[in-house]
Amino acid sequence: GELRYNMVCDELVGIIHKKPKEGGISAVGGTGSIYTYYGPKEKRFANLTKNFKTVDLPKVMPALGLEDEPIPLWWTSDFI
Repeated sequence: GELRYNMVCDELVGIIHKKPKEGGISAVGGTGSIYTYYGPKEKRFANLTKNFKTVDLPKVMPALGLEDEPIPLWWTSDFI
């Protein structure tokens, strides 16, 4: 499966765990995959969330060659 972090600027507003249906290989909508929704402070993802927000997030825009631009207003980050 995968985790999708829903972001507003640099704030995590929700987490979606997308799991393929039994025997499936894709968690894309419409394939029978199961979506579970979590709040931004879900304890089971605390380590990933902390590292993403403090270590990885500051590197996103520079990695795209957009270091002088603000982070998008509404965006997602997927962890597969």
